[in-house]
Amino acid sequence: MTDATGENVRLSRSSIAALLVAHCAGMIDLVALPLWIGVLIAQYRFDPQQAGGVVTLFLAGVVVASAVTAPLFARAKVRLMVPAGFAAAGVLFGVCASVFVFPAIAGLHFLAGLCVGVSLSLTHGTMGRTGNPHRLFGSAMAAMGAFGLVFLFVAGAILKLGGPGALFYLFLAVMLVATLVTVRAFPVRSGASNATPEATGKMPRIVWFGVLGIVCMNLVQSMVFSFLERIGVARGIAQEHIVLLLMLVGVANVITSVIAALSERRFNPRTVLFLGPVCQGGFAAIVTLGASIPAYFGAAVLFVSCLVMAHTFVFGIIAKLDCSGRAVAATPAMMMIGSALGPILAGTLVKVVGFSGLGFAAIAVDGVAMLVLAALALSVAHRSSGTAPAMSGSG
Repeated sequence: MTDATGENVRLSRSSIAALLVAHCAGMIDLVALPLWIGVLIAQYRFDPQQAGGVVTLFLAGVVVASAVTAPLFARAKVRLMVPAGFAAAGVLFGVCASVFVFPAIAGLHFLAGLCVGVSLSLTHGTMGRTGNPHRLFGSAMAAMGAFGLVFLFVAGAILKLGGPGALFYLFLAVMLVATLVTVRAFPVRSGASNATPEATGKMPRIVWFGVLGIVCMNLVQSMVFSFLERIGVARGIAQEHIVLLLMLVGVANVITSVIAALSERRFNPRTVLFLGPVCQGGFAAIVTLGASIPAYFGAAVLFVSCLVMAHTFVFGIIAKLDCSGRAVAATPAMMMIGSALGPILAGTLVKVVGFSGLGFAAIAVDGVAMLVLAALALSVAHRSSGTAPAMSGSG
């Protein structure tokens, strides 16, 4: 990590593991979203708009918590707040398992999102203060892909055997593990109680290009991924095959995350940031606009990888542009603004237009993402060619 003097401090293996576990627990929506929506529709008898609204409230809670927590990152007591947030979220998910009334479960989801948002924001802020935030974030995304495989395997079994609340009990278990691990090994930030000069300066304006681009890509991710399971069911694909598809998505994410983590100096950031939204929009169109089943499977497997690769590069760029950790502490907000809008927007589009509406909306939003991420890449290239040593190799 970076201590109060700005020097890099090597993290222990247990501290790195705690960061990875906290990332996986905090980003559980990226893994569970299709099953989450599916359970709320099939077992809780909510319509697509209601199901999307429930998950949107969880993600909105993450956004609010992250937006409030990120500016206070330099003074936050991370060793206390991170496990406390996960513990409270676990309790709230446990209550959701026995609640079937829409207003109540919606409110519980919003509160759980607030708790997860605090923990995740502090986790990402801590990652941003390490010596190589690009590689650590890529490793965290790889860990999340591996976690997704285990999660989906377990979820597929318990959803067959358990009742409607089984998925929420699984969420409770994930939050409990994150609580125990972060209590034991979450890294201590030296000088956390004192704001350093770099923690109080203004963020470079070009950071906002990255923020908007990630918001847009996460909006597309959330819209399409939310209804990936429902699209498969509508095409007559068996449930067990859809679970297998989601596991293949996890394998692809692990591979992509490892490549992203190791490719900071091998891939041109301008190419990655341009192709990320372009490929994402193309795969979204294939998934939603009635392509053949093999094409649906192939595009679905690669769809999430576009965001993983692009976001890893954006995270590393932003961490170097703003060394205070505040910008990357807002990572949950920049991700979840898009993710929070996705389920409710997707549910409304599906209800009114059908699945094809998701594809056309994805293409439009990814067009915006392509423009702003290209602007970020060009701005960074210009700064690097001048007097911007922060964008050189990691420490």
